[in-house]
Amino acid sequence: MKIGFIGLGIMGRPMAKNLIAADYSLVVFDKFAPMDDLVALGAEAGTSSKDVASKVDLVITMLPNSPHVREVVMGEDGVLDGAKPGTILVDMSSIAPAASQELCEAAKAKGVIMLDAPVSGGEPKAIDGTLAVMVGGDATAFDKVKDVLDVMAGSVVRVGDIGAGNVTKLANQIIVALNIAAVSEAFTLSTKAGVNPEAVFDAIKGGLAGSTVMNAKIPMILEGNFNPGFRIELHIKDLQNALDTAHELNVSVPLTAGIMEIMQALKLDGEGSSDHCAVAKHYEKLAKVEIRK
Repeated sequence: MKIGFIGLGIMGRPMAKNLIAADYSLVVFDKFAPMDDLVALGAEAGTSSKDVASKVDLVITMLPNSPHVREVVMGEDGVLDGAKPGTILVDMSSIAPAASQELCEAAKAKGVIMLDAPVSGGEPKAIDGTLAVMVGGDATAFDKVKDVLDVMAGSVVRVGDIGAGNVTKLANQIIVALNIAAVSEAFTLSTKAGVNPEAVFDAIKGGLAGSTVMNAKIPMILEGNFNPGFRIELHIKDLQNALDTAHELNVSVPLTAGIMEIMQALKLDGEGSSDHCAVAKHYEKLAKVEIRK
């Protein structure tokens, strides 16, 4: 199976590299990012999204948000301009569920089958190929591409029809954001009380309060390392999609709204490009304390 990969940013580049390492034939394209390193590994450089789609059986997109996916898929020289009937389009971006459904209808009109397959795990798991992938769309198409997705993931689960993947991702992002906030709040309290935060981490990580989020983020906070695996500005994007979707469905999400305000405040403080564990800085600033070793 020949694969097109569009979107070679912080997540897409290592995902594409893992596919090349698994001996898949790739045609890659990104309007803004370099492609030389992937070409050196054996990929072919496409000249446009249309060009990529015309040469492959499966197109994977990994882009920042709904408008970017619309442009790449539906825009001039886009995927749908080049794709043959029967092509499968797997959008692995994290976008609004309604946008996935809109794109799927446009794809269907061209004989293209679309799956929405957002991921969780950030750059480290993109690099080591252990992302969690949540997929919405046609079951037959899912079966055809699952082996490809498995190369990039530790977990690949079809959760329902088109849009269900991104609904699941929104649930994931709410839980991650609120978990980071809870960890930040708790460790600020314990640090302010004079208890060593490293000792607190060792004491509670094996109990009910333990979590993958805490295990990943507390070591970074203790080191003062806020280099992005997943940037605050991207989490803001996901939370905005969650809030918009919740409002469309008349679902109350007050905790999501609260963590959104914290992240917006951090962005105003110049932390938009920091890792989302920089939520701890918001609490540190208020308490006038630092959670460090």
